[in-house]
Amino acid sequence: MPDFVGAVDQGTTTTRFMVFDHDGRVVARHQLAHDQIMPRRGWVEHDPVQIWERTRTVMTTALRERGLDAADLAAVGIANQRETTVVWDRRTGRPFHHAIVWQDTRTEQAMATLGGTDAAVLIRHRAGLPTATYFSAGKLAWILDHVDGARAAAQRGDALFGTMDTWLLWHLTGGVDGGVHATDVTNASRTMLMDLETLDWDDDLLALFGVPRQMLPEIRSSSGLFGETVADPAGVPIAAAVGDQQAAMIGQLCLSTGEAKNTYGTGNFLLLNTGAQLVRSTSGLLTTVCYRFGDEPPAYALEGSIAVTGSAVQWLRDQLGIIDCAEQSESLAATVEDNGGVYFVPAFSGMFAPYWRADARGAIVGLTRFNTGAHLARATLEAICYQSRDVAEAMSADSGVRLEVLKVDGGVTANELCMQIQADVLGVPVSRPVVAETTALGAAYAAGLAVGFWKDADELRANWQESRRWHPRWTPQQRADGLRGWRKAVDRSFDWVEFE
Repeated sequence: MPDFVGAVDQGTTTTRFMVFDHDGRVVARHQLAHDQIMPRRGWVEHDPVQIWERTRTVMTTALRERGLDAADLAAVGIANQRETTVVWDRRTGRPFHHAIVWQDTRTEQAMATLGGTDAAVLIRHRAGLPTATYFSAGKLAWILDHVDGARAAAQRGDALFGTMDTWLLWHLTGGVDGGVHATDVTNASRTMLMDLETLDWDDDLLALFGVPRQMLPEIRSSSGLFGETVADPAGVPIAAAVGDQQAAMIGQLCLSTGEAKNTYGTGNFLLLNTGAQLVRSTSGLLTTVCYRFGDEPPAYALEGSIAVTGSAVQWLRDQLGIIDCAEQSESLAATVEDNGGVYFVPAFSGMFAPYWRADARGAIVGLTRFNTGAHLARATLEAICYQSRDVAEAMSADSGVRLEVLKVDGGVTANELCMQIQADVLGVPVSRPVVAETTALGAAYAAGLAVGFWKDADELRANWQESRRWHPRWTPQQRADGLRGWRKAVDRSFDWVEFE
């Protein structure tokens, strides 16, 4: 058995390849950013060809810099940004359109029309999802309806649909020369087209969105043999595909009912493992597949998806210019004791869980002449934490499980002030693991389990180690006052966009 397992982590802003040893330690990595294409207000796109080319580059570069080759890898797993939608020609491999990113809101009107109808009830029951711009079905329908030749090609069987895992898997296994067209249950559960109980594409949902079944990938388990790489490094088993947030659950070893984690990236994603029980949310959360290993029954999860958290810090840097790099958000915010009465609701794409308000837009409230950029920086960090608090409360209401400790991962967890604020806002300890890049680690774990590199979950649990723990410092009164101000700010972000 080779000594290492690799993982492609295809995210919203970057693609990385990481190599792990048997103890879950990183031995090689390389990362590249890709373009964020915003042709109109509310539209967010990626160039899937660019992402594929950079995936190849990060894989070969990481291995070369460490002196490794294909023979050193027992398997490779893929973790990916979910819901982002690609349609391409099976004969040429060329996309019909840029990938439409999960943050994109061009389907607002279509989703608003569905809201409150029998169709919305059907979607919520079968797919576990609200009628929101977030998910893949509306994006896929838009491409079929607006891109010349796309629907005709789909009806002929020449157009293929996939999320980013499917796009990369197809290319890695040969592309036009026999590439595997498949996805896993976690990614399929984010399309609004899969029945959560049967784990298959649902004919009623396909008809609702006008999607031909023949363009859809085969749905498989998250952990299992998908094929072998043809592109360099060639001959490596691809043994996992899993949505990035579910991959982080695996990487955090949240494999038992009641365990939860929060990933801080472009957005925030708090998931609670509900085991074999499919919990239908009544509090604004998503019911989703957590993972499926081989032929085992699936594990389900409740998820609170937050659209804008880390990207709000990027907004301070790129659009406002009050910081030069993301790290400065911590040092700037630390120069003030509190938010000075300022609250920032970063509803750039509407509000996701638990509100699901497409009519919301970003709002900064409570400003006086006293306030400075430092107060806005602190309000931005607090917005990350308050949005997570809203989701945690909804999760407790749905599941009856009270959060005792929050496991955290992702890039924002390097901001220690933000993590202290998170503990203060929640009123529970916050725990960060030694390996913060748990998305890639989870994909590696899923792949390694499939090929016997790791024998079971108990062997994986031995690898988990805590790096830092933050304990709450706020008084209950501080926590209550802060939450009251946040909720008033959220209310003021609603009803900004009017739909006909």
